[in-house]
Amino acid sequence: MSVKTSLVEIEGIGPVLFKSDARCRRLSIRIKPFEGVSVLFPPGYSIRKALSFVEEKRSWIQQNQSSMAEHERMKTVFNENTKFRSRTFELRIENHHSDQFRMTLSDGILRVAYPSFMKVEDDRVQSVIRQGIEEGLRIEARTMLPGRVMHFAGLHGFKVNKVFVKNLKSRWGSCSSVNNINLNLQLMRLPQHLIDYVVLHELCHTREKNHGPGFWQLLDRVTGGKARSLAAEMKKYRTTIY
Repeated sequence: MSVKTSLVEIEGIGPVLFKSDARCRRLSIRIKPFEGVSVLFPPGYSIRKALSFVEEKRSWIQQNQSSMAEHERMKTVFNENTKFRSRTFELRIENHHSDQFRMTLSDGILRVAYPSFMKVEDDRVQSVIRQGIEEGLRIEARTMLPGRVMHFAGLHGFKVNKVFVKNLKSRWGSCSSVNNINLNLQLMRLPQHLIDYVVLHELCHTREKNHGPGFWQLLDRVTGGKARSLAAEMKKYRTTIY
């Protein structure tokens, strides 16, 4: 697989990553939080044309950079004073005199220790902290969620095949054509009534595979007439820790 990259500083825009990739079929510009601006194009494409394309799109790029900067400012930077609590554990961050990271989950405390020669704001430290939180939530979710699925399945007569817990990026849950249910481990950050709503939502898909009137009627029945209000409340939460 052929991939060639070069970083070019463009006045008024900043560093732009130009990437020639054999998998790419056309010229395109991507702007992502914490990743900046990148230009992708097929092998053999003229770098001069790629630079010209960036100039043509200068105002669009700058507008989107402002939007991305706002997203970046919203991102949580974890440190020793951060208050984070899940259903069963509390996060504690500390540095220690070692060149290794250390994570433990015991007695309701998720302890993440990082080397004292590093700053807590360092991307690597932040990544380890987020990994620790993810694993803690995964343990919680695997302990709790399958049981909630089976509880409501028995209560309302739904038939479920298998239940999986995953770190889904854009969904709280899903139901396959053979009634396998996938649930997002990030559900553990939500109040209990919303966790139960998502479980019931996916269970309803074991009978109604789309979001048509039949689905909403069924969901409304099993949630006591609260389907729409619970769906609206779910919009207050992100599927990822930002």
